[in-house]
Amino acid sequence: MAGRRRVLSRAGCFVTLGALLVAVPGCARQDAEQDSRSAAVQRVLDLRADAVLHGDGAAYRATGGADPNLLSDLAAVPLDSWAYKLTRIDGSGPEVTAAAELRYRVDGYDKAPVVAQRTLGLQRTDGHWRVMSDEPAAKSGKQLWDQGKVVAVKGAHSLVLGVGQQPAVLRSYAAIADDAVPSVDAAWGRSWARRIVLLVPRSLHGMGELLAAPASNYRGIAAVTTGEAGGSGSAPADRVILNPEAYGVLGSFGKQVVLTHETTHVATRTVTTAATPLWLSEGYADWVGYRGTGRGAGQAAPELQRAVQGGSAPAGLPTDEDFGFSGDAGKLARAYESGWMACRMIADQWGEDKLKAFYTSVGGHKRRAGAVEGALQNVLGVDEREFVARWRVYVRAELG
Repeated sequence: MAGRRRVLSRAGCFVTLGALLVAVPGCARQDAEQDSRSAAVQRVLDLRADAVLHGDGAAYRATGGADPNLLSDLAAVPLDSWAYKLTRIDGSGPEVTAAAELRYRVDGYDKAPVVAQRTLGLQRTDGHWRVMSDEPAAKSGKQLWDQGKVVAVKGAHSLVLGVGQQPAVLRSYAAIADDAVPSVDAAWGRSWARRIVLLVPRSLHGMGELLAAPASNYRGIAAVTTGEAGGSGSAPADRVILNPEAYGVLGSFGKQVVLTHETTHVATRTVTTAATPLWLSEGYADWVGYRGTGRGAGQAAPELQRAVQGGSAPAGLPTDEDFGFSGDAGKLARAYESGWMACRMIADQWGEDKLKAFYTSVGGHKRRAGAVEGALQNVLGVDEREFVARWRVYVRAELG
């Protein structure tokens, strides 16, 4: 009908009558009550955040009974900021559930806040809202302090945060991370933050909780690095998360290679984008990890060598799917080793500067299609078919 309009508020507080708007009685009051409740909940979250940041136990307890050990669990973490942003309230009456973004920064490491989704239960008593529970939101990872008291060790280039770990162990990991930084500098240069944050949970299960994924996905995986691909430089620092069960049993050489590998991911983050295939990002990280160690191809790529010598040399470079944590350890190892051999070949035949330029060129593309092909032509002067053919010859020559 001409002239008829429908205007709805967020609470559906208006109905149409001809061309006139008629307010439903009580709707304005309901909106005001909702706004007042949201403001009151945000105020208690602000008070809670301020208490956490300043380690004020009395002020923290005054905001509710949720997680009474949080301040002691967090005490060793050098926080620069801690804040909650209320995003939704569900329920009515004296008990509600709130969704909020926890935003925090680690002093000296994070250029921007880490954002974690939280679900909080609140109760209103004596006219005041109190936080009764504070948990990770569904499908969100836990924070390290959700798992217990954090122990912190600071190195020259590293901050190691652990739960359920001996300080001596964490100090040894900080020393390894500190050694990884100059190794990465020598290959990549110094145009990155040159600081590493390591998280060491109590167990493999704890690693899965931090990553919001089944622990079985990471069985046998010594470490992973989380971060923003193609970061703008104003993102939070990457986190290197160690699997204490797999990393802890490695020898000193293996531990150094793993942390140098992960540190390379941190250094290359701003030029690693959706256009970068995993064979290149993982292969380059392995190349930096083994660079200067004196290890030969057969020592660094035993699974690929067995395949070559058994007559099953790969016909092409590994796909991203080949790097999936499928439970086939041999297949995963061959994918990593194949990527490493490709990067090693570029460094051997074109030079280390060309390898870095190739990596940067691939990541500079806006999409995956054409990224590798364009960089091969522009940086190395070969097409993809010739590159793969040369790689196959190189693999057989080095590992046959």
